Amino acid sequence: MIADDATIKRFDSDGVEIAYRLSGFGKPVLLIHGFASNHQASWVNTGWVKHLLSEGRQVIAIDNRGHGKSEKLYDKDVYGAPDMAQDARRLLDHLGLDSADVLGYSMGARIAAFLAIEHGSRVRSVVFGGLAKGMISGIGISEPIAKALESPTTALLKDPKLIAYRRFAEMTGSDLKALAACIRGARRKISPEEISKVSCPALVAAGSKDDVAGSVMFLANLIHGAQAFKIEGKNHMTSIGARSFKNAVSVFLRNVG
Repeated sequence: MIADDATIKRFDSDGVEIAYRLSGFGKPVLLIHGFASNHQASWVNTGWVKHLLSEGRQVIAIDNRGHGKSEKLYDKDVYGAPDMAQDARRLLDHLGLDSADVLGYSMGARIAAFLAIEHGSRVRSVVFGGLAKGMISGIGISEPIAKALESPTTALLKDPKLIAYRRFAEMTGSDLKALAACIRGARRKISPEEISKVSCPALVAAGSKDDVAGSVMFLANLIHGAQAFKIEGKNHMTSIGARSFKNAVSVFLRNVG
């Protein structure tokens, strides 16, 4: 029988309250969502939790600090991806898990990368979704996004991309002030030398129409033995729920064993 416990649980991550959802039985897979999203929007509503449960996996879905049901913080200095990777590591500690397969999307892929680089023994395998070459080269300036989140209304915004960020944040019920602090946080680029330290099996996946992620082959070529997968016909927002992406991850995880 597949168990899907929708109860939100919480734990203390070095003074920050982090929320998560734990479902099912079997080998654990940790899901890390992207900016302005939450575990519900990224992993439940897109069918990922149901899909992984049907594959006989235990599913752990975290709400990153400042997001979802986790504690909202308003200091940009506490939102570095390494800090959020520590939250993920502490969640594994809290659950008594030596390691897990890790799937991160967009900002979650950056968090997963720092987790794999700095705590490699805790990451059995890793999937970098929705962020590839952009993890190395950077993906643009954050201040306009922060200001769009702080704007009194979307009617004052002109740039379609900034309007899209704001509307997505509102759709997910996010704390806009916390998100502005998060996007202003340190977004240190990961060097090719650092990413090459990822020693576990890795899959890099992004949509063929994703104008954020960058080249999947570029990133995959920096990681020994990594696989690249292009999610055909999908952009940054639509890739995450694509059936082809789910199927590619399922094959990858089966091959990990």
